[in-house]
Amino acid sequence: MLSKPRHRGEFPMWANASEHQWGDWKWQFKNRIATPAQLNSTFSLTSSEHDAAGRSAELFRLGITPHYATMVDPDDPLCPIRLQAIPQIDELSSLDYEMEDPLHEDVDSPVPGLTHRYPDRVLLLVTHECAVYCRYCTRRRIVGDRAGSHRARIDAAIDYIRATPSIRDVLISGGEPLGLSDDRLGDILAKVRRIDHVEIIRIGTRMPVVMPQRITPDLVAVLRRYHPLWLNTHFNHPLELSPPVTREAMERLADAGIPTGNQTVLLKGVNDCPVIMRKLMHELVKLRCRPYYLYNCDSAEGLGHFRTPVDTGLAIMESLWGHTSGFAIPAFIVDAPEGGGKIPLLPNYRVSHGNGQVVLRNFQGKQFTYHEGETVDHAVDGICRICGTNHSSIKTGPAAELWGGRDAPAMKTGQLRVECGGDGPRRSN
Repeated sequence: MLSKPRHRGEFPMWANASEHQWGDWKWQFKNRIATPAQLNSTFSLTSSEHDAAGRSAELFRLGITPHYATMVDPDDPLCPIRLQAIPQIDELSSLDYEMEDPLHEDVDSPVPGLTHRYPDRVLLLVTHECAVYCRYCTRRRIVGDRAGSHRARIDAAIDYIRATPSIRDVLISGGEPLGLSDDRLGDILAKVRRIDHVEIIRIGTRMPVVMPQRITPDLVAVLRRYHPLWLNTHFNHPLELSPPVTREAMERLADAGIPTGNQTVLLKGVNDCPVIMRKLMHELVKLRCRPYYLYNCDSAEGLGHFRTPVDTGLAIMESLWGHTSGFAIPAFIVDAPEGGGKIPLLPNYRVSHGNGQVVLRNFQGKQFTYHEGETVDHAVDGICRICGTNHSSIKTGPAAELWGGRDAPAMKTGQLRVECGGDGPRRSN
């Protein structure tokens, strides 16, 4: 693994690029490694990588920006950046439980290009093209074609948002939404922002990682027009944060008042290490980027070689809680197959619970007894005096047990316990 990126002069393919060209995001996009021949002329591939590059082209496109290529170790086939960017032979085989669309984004799609799984938010795909085609991509079934950026398709999806008042949060993703021109992106943002019931716009992008030259003052000026707007990026390894141009891009976003969060995918051989993960989180918060999610790798076809045991993620969370700042700790998530949604997981810090007492374990393994208060029902004639509603929106889970039924008598401490076991949450009396 490299300790810092290589200079562009080390690459014959880009050795004659001027400083201006190298800093131009359109030049970066145009001069990507996009064919097995270009890949082979840029890096000394192993026989397995050479075979994978040729055979995987029909399954999933190849694309590596010049910027991202400088972080690939030419001599280490296990380089964490190399594993993310260069095809591996394991991509060509799928396990029996893997799926083309593991998250049922297409199943939960009322109109093409839009997924509406959660009641108050939607995923809007505005393009299927990317600057770098990450080898662990969960949308590899669609990413790489040009159908996703058709105007009529996007306008129909925005019409659906306009006609659905429950939607308050729109996540714009792809593909790579920041691969669109400033004008095209601004047009989409303007249409979404004009919808009265849309409160928040989010953009999911990997451009600060793979092509930070895209984060120009002009782009930031476009984004600032449509506040409140959040941007989630996708750093997986501390090395990706090391180039000065990357750090400048993140600072430019923060200085413009655009809150940034980071979604990391836990990848075997890339970042399934507590030291690497803590270093990544610390580097992110130094750039005013909040660690948001740490995902266990999805069950998409051909990703089995990247997937770690869930216990690995829980162990990494144990290495963070109590050992670093709370705001530097992401939520560990398994995105459940077949559209089950995001399920957060934490190490089990509760040892026992009953009779108004909870025995807890801290980050050092020490146990403490906490005396909890009594449950009070704040309902008056079925209406909660705190929020003024009957809590009818709370339908499932422990919250519904506590607050969903407004006519129930007040519960005493210890009457309701929610326990976590191998079969998930359950109620015990």
